[in-house]
Amino acid sequence: MNPPPVSATLSTRLEGALKIGFLGLGHMGSPMALRLLAAGHEVTVWNRTRARTEALAAAGATVAATAAEAVRDAEAVLTTLFDDAAHERVVFEEGVLDALRPGALHISLSTISVALSERLTDEHARRGQQFMAAPVFGRPKVAEEGRLWIVVAGPAESIAKARPLLEPLSRGISVIGSEPRQAHALKLGGNFLISAMIHSLGEAFVYAAAQGIEPETFLETVNNALFQSPFYATYGNVMLHPPKEPGATIELGAKDLGLLREAAAARNTHLSLADNLAEVFVKARQAGLGGEDWAVGQYRMAQRRAQS
Repeated sequence: MNPPPVSATLSTRLEGALKIGFLGLGHMGSPMALRLLAAGHEVTVWNRTRARTEALAAAGATVAATAAEAVRDAEAVLTTLFDDAAHERVVFEEGVLDALRPGALHISLSTISVALSERLTDEHARRGQQFMAAPVFGRPKVAEEGRLWIVVAGPAESIAKARPLLEPLSRGISVIGSEPRQAHALKLGGNFLISAMIHSLGEAFVYAAAQGIEPETFLETVNNALFQSPFYATYGNVMLHPPKEPGATIELGAKDLGLLREAAAARNTHLSLADNLAEVFVKARQAGLGGEDWAVGQYRMAQRRAQS
């Protein structure tokens, strides 16, 4: 059978394409926006630092002067803003909520507080807009490869509309509930486990070294014997061979752990390990490690504790 003509292939690829506004082009946002462009969607981007839009513009994205302009005609808006404060400024203070048309869908890809997720749910509903949470698991390299794992929660209609946008970004999608807050809560719980894993690995490496065992040998042996986890292998390698550029920083880890503890406290839940890890992050920042890679910084703190 002969292949279809190029025009027919393009028509098929663009069928169901959406007009998208994409806000936030950091280490995670940029590769995700590029993948949406490659999937045939019409993407308008905005970022506080305009230089970060250049690669997207070269790939065919429209660059908006303001966040409100980026979402004004969008059917769906995806946000990868850094934290709650950035959402407050961009979404509430800079007119995104007012510019977004009724019926449009806001997909929050960021790791934000449960309280902010609840507030966004209420504000969008009041304006007749759709809102859903879709925080992602994965480092920038994983985002470039389109292999993120995405946790989604929201109304079934919103999730169905979002799938063509999320699938080019991911190797899998977990639907966990109808309330957006649930996905953001789960993401915070997952990041808590990452911090706990790094903490235990760091102390195990310090222990192994004190016994005359190479940490790499310890990691390979224990992972093969017990966990058989690519995740342990990846993070252990990052800790032992620090990357030139951090995938995520101590500051980011501290922020997410703080949000987890706030969410737990709001439901009268006490997490003793989270409290202990919070102290580690405080000391790491005091030691000037805030900009270090999350895994590397925690490992260095384990080494310092062992020497004290």
